[in-house]
Amino acid sequence: MKTTQEHLIDKYISVNAEICHGKPCFKGTRIMVSSVLEFLEAGESYAEIRKAYPNLTPTHIRAALHFAHAVLDQGRLLTFQRLLHATAA
Repeated sequence: MKTTQEHLIDKYISVNAEICHGKPCFKGTRIMVSSVLEFLEAGESYAEIRKAYPNLTPTHIRAALHFAHAVLDQGRLLTFQRLLHATAA
């Protein structure tokens, strides 16, 4: 059974070799998850992210954070790789 975090990742993030060189993006966009994470790393607010990417919601940003956490959590890395490859198919 998927956790809430896994559902957010599955609902909002995809990896497709044909889009942005296969980097994780928000579904239906060419906005890379790493772009949002860079804004957050720089200390930017949701309002600043929204100015750059008006279609993103706070839930998109939470999904990006959950994705980053999952990638760093070595115990779940393979599970998310399988999840993302399944969404790309």
